[in-house]
Amino acid sequence: MKTLKSILCLLLLSILISCDQNKEADDIDDIDDMAETEQSEAEIQRIIEEKNAKLQAWYKSGDIDSVAQHFAENTIQMPPNMTPLRGRENFKEVWKQNVAVGDWDFQLITQEVRACGNLATELGKYTLKFTPKEGSPIPVMNDSGNYVVLWEKFGDDWQIVWDAPVSEKELQLPVTDSTSM
Repeated sequence: MKTLKSILCLLLLSILISCDQNKEADDIDDIDDMAETEQSEAEIQRIIEEKNAKLQAWYKSGDIDSVAQHFAENTIQMPPNMTPLRGRENFKEVWKQNVAVGDWDFQLITQEVRACGNLATELGKYTLKFTPKEGSPIPVMNDSGNYVVLWEKFGDDWQIVWDAPVSEKELQLPVTDSTSM
């Protein structure tokens, strides 16, 4: 009887070990499958940098319809010192007005990308040179700063969901006459 119990225990132990080894093999297969379907952060950064190069050219040429295609339908852009632009159509409307009054020359430098699944966060630096057209309500402007962009993958395409540039330039406030107080 003792021998039968020992044999059953060994049989049960070998089944458990076999199941555990199969589970580990399945887990490794799952990880391999995920690696094949998910892009690496380096690959996503390369894609974002390519998109940024196109965005820079399209802003400069005033092609806002092309720019807008890289922004999600529910995008939120938060330009410095103004209310957020919500939605792709609002974004297009405001930027078409902006390019009508001058030339926008952006330089975007991606510093880091962190990704998880279908979301990626880009941290970068920017410079901006605005050259007004005659009669523009916006004066010549040079700006520089940092930005954070949340990208989301829709199908096979990465699009901007949130865009938050933060200027490093001090806000120029009007000088008030303190003697009149």
